[in-house]
Amino acid sequence: MFEVFAHTADLGLRIRAGDLPTLFAEAGKALFSVLVENLEAIACRETHPLTLENDNLEYLFFDWLDQLLYLFDAQKLVLADFQVTITGGEMANHVQGGRPAEGSSDAGKANAPCWRLEAICRGEKLDRQRHILDHEVKAITYHGLKVEKAEGGWLAEVVVDI
Repeated sequence: MFEVFAHTADLGLRIRAGDLPTLFAEAGKALFSVLVENLEAIACRETHPLTLENDNLEYLFFDWLDQLLYLFDAQKLVLADFQVTITGGEMANHVQGGRPAEGSSDAGKANAPCWRLEAICRGEKLDRQRHILDHEVKAITYHGLKVEKAEGGWLAEVVVDI
């Protein structure tokens, strides 16, 4: 026997942007808008550089949000401004599920990252006097994860566990 029921412990984020760097930057803002109710109260006093690589664009997106959540949880940082650069993607047309397509000439490059994200994140330490916390995000999930070209640019969707 089984039962299907509504579960309210998740929250979905849908992000649209004209280009990939803006998509990732907007996703950072979206995540922190879930964590901090008054995002405008975050002062950009500190900078935190991040560099990530992955051979799969969706996994790079996941890693990006996961790293931002780590900075919030472990270092008590609230971030509001993201300058993102994304390079690579040479193998994007040959990659399926993070691995080169069968018979692809790129089979020997399976372990070589082809997407690289470099970002400068700006924000400050959490100040409970000024920052109103909203949802407690426990984790970024792979459920429903997608990053794809869409009309007018790019679309990303991700579910966070709250």
